[in-house]
Amino acid sequence: MRLRLTALFVMLVMSAAHAAPAPLAVEIPLASGVLHAQLYKPEGAGPFPTVIALHGCGGLGGHSDSILPRYRDWAERLLRAGNAVLWPDSYGSRELGPQCRVKEMHVKARRERVADIAASRAWLMQQSWVARDRVSLMGWANGASALLWAVRPQSAARDLGPDFRAAVAFYPDCRISAGLGWSTRVPTLVLIGADDDVSSPPACRQMVEGAHGRSALARIVVYPGAYHDFDRANTPLHAAGSNDAGAPERGHLGTNAEARAESQREVAEWLAR
Repeated sequence: MRLRLTALFVMLVMSAAHAAPAPLAVEIPLASGVLHAQLYKPEGAGPFPTVIALHGCGGLGGHSDSILPRYRDWAERLLRAGNAVLWPDSYGSRELGPQCRVKEMHVKARRERVADIAASRAWLMQQSWVARDRVSLMGWANGASALLWAVRPQSAARDLGPDFRAAVAFYPDCRISAGLGWSTRVPTLVLIGADDDVSSPPACRQMVEGAHGRSALARIVVYPGAYHDFDRANTPLHAAGSNDAGAPERGHLGTNAEARAESQREVAEWLAR
């Protein structure tokens, strides 16, 4: 019994030693109000490559967490690779809860969330620890849809700072962008499951293929047999029509796990370009 307790204590100590630091709450000025965000930053003075990470329609945090486990997992993975990670809270900053089932959304991907991205980038450009030429974007679902609007040539920042280095969009809703003749000014990677019944894999493929020849590099990876939210650990699928982290689950866990592992490799390579 004593040996077993000793072993357990050692495991707990080791786990604590390897635990990622808690995020730092920061406030970013907006034209009308304040954008609250969570920041993960490596130790030291930098400068560090930095990722602006954009939550889905379920929001950034939950009742007891400032950041949901699936986003914390990604933050810790990016942090271990030497990146700082900034998570702007588009809904909480406006005193809104999850927006997945809200018919009349007051925070739109193409409007308020693009403004949040611009404000986050402007704030980062003022931080001494940021590698200003290595700021990238990552987004999930609704956040990925906002990303698609933010990287369009028409949305280029008017200041003289470096543009985004790269962008990664997990299962965005590509239907509007595909119909508008989307293109990107920065290298953009779209990751989606072939069996995603919330977003539209065919629309995303059409959007990316339509941008070839008149755009910066755009690439799409479609994972066979994978569903929506495939990158969230131990979660096969959310209920159809929802990206809410609390929605019921179904789907093929093994297939999603394979897609999740492959997407982690794709993201690492894309951001290291």
